[in-house]
Formats: sequence, C-alpha cells, structure tokens
Amino acid sequence: MKVLLINGSPHAKGCTNRALEEIRDTLKEEGVDSEIIQVGNKDIRGCVSCGSCSRIGKCVFDDTVNETAEKLKEADGLVLASPVYYASPNGTLLAFADRLFYSNHSDLRMKVGAAVVSARRAGTTASFDVLNKYFSISQMPIVSSRYWNMVHGFTAEDVEKDKEGLQTMRILARNMAFMIKAIRAAKESIGLPENEGGAFTSFCDGL
Repeated sequence: MKVLLINGSPHAKGCTNRALEEIRDTLKEEGVDSEIIQVGNKDIRGCVSCGSCSRIGKCVFDDTVNETAEKLKEADGLVLASPVYYASPNGTLLAFADRLFYSNHSDLRMKVGAAVVSARRAGTTASFDVLNKYFSISQMPIVSSRYWNMVHGFTAEDVEKDKEGLQTMRILARNMAFMIKAIRAAKESIGLPENEGGAFTSFCDGL
C-alpha cells in the first residue's frame, strides 16, 4: 500500500511540507508507505490541449508529470498539497494536476484522494475546493478529517504551533489508511462498481 504526497510549494521544507510530513509519519504508523514528490520548484508547463496523450498514452511533455503518472498506476492514494496564492492553489501545482489527470489513462477509480492547503491567513477553503475537484471527476473517494485539511503559518516553525492543523493531518492520514485497506478488502470480496462508458452531452448540436 502506498500514497503519493505531492508538494506543490516551491519551498521543499516550508509549511506545506510540514503538513505532508505529519501525514507521512502517521501513514507509516498505519502500515502504509508514502513518498513526498516535490513539484512546486519544477518548471512545469500547463496543458496545451494538443490531444497527443490520447494517441501515445501519456503527456507529450515528458517530465515529472509522466514520472508521477507511472507511480500513480501502482499507488493506492494521492494527496495534492499546495500553498495558497491569491486564494487559489499554486499555479505550478495546477499545471501539474491538469496534465496528470487529463493525460493519465490508467484507472483511477477507487484510489483515494485528499487535498491539503497551507496559508498564512486566508484563502484556504477556496483552494481546498479547487483541488478536490480533480478527485471527484475521477471517481476517487475523497478522504476527510475532522476539519478541512489545512494548516496555518508563515514558516514551518509557525505550523508547529498550529496544533489543530497538525491533528487534522494525523486524522486525515488514519482515515486514508483505513479507506485504502477497506477498499482493497471490498475489491477482493465484491469487486469494483460497474463502470459505464463515457457519455458526452453538447447543447450546441444543430446550431
């Protein structure tokens, strides 16, 4: 069992990473491996809607997005973690997530997902909402905690003082470990839900 922890911050040891460390350590206690993948300091361009991924099975820009997509095939869960910039996730993380989810043709159903956001003060709930939409469109169960998954602080040392935020990360990790184990057991006993083929609605037909 493994979870990929995506750090969308440009700071490898900043506030966002501190939240992910709390998740990583708690997952380990629950018998689940994890890997923190730093993407916020990478040069990651956004999707250009070229359609090449539908033909070659991966993004035409061969960078950390494709590397992560390969790891995601074997992973059981994914955490997207971002600092808040202008009440929204980091643009680099959004470019990464757009391409990861759009170009990835592996089955993400029933892999669990969670969003984590970090801010000095505000903008967390708006950013949290943006990141969760990647999971809900991919049939990935969203893991919750006892509060929205966020920490507050200007530095990693500030986050240490956010006891409620760190507790939220630990509870999130335990819930994630439980869901991974429960879904694995259910897949073995009853299988995955039926997956219908894609349906596409366009209200512009005939215009």
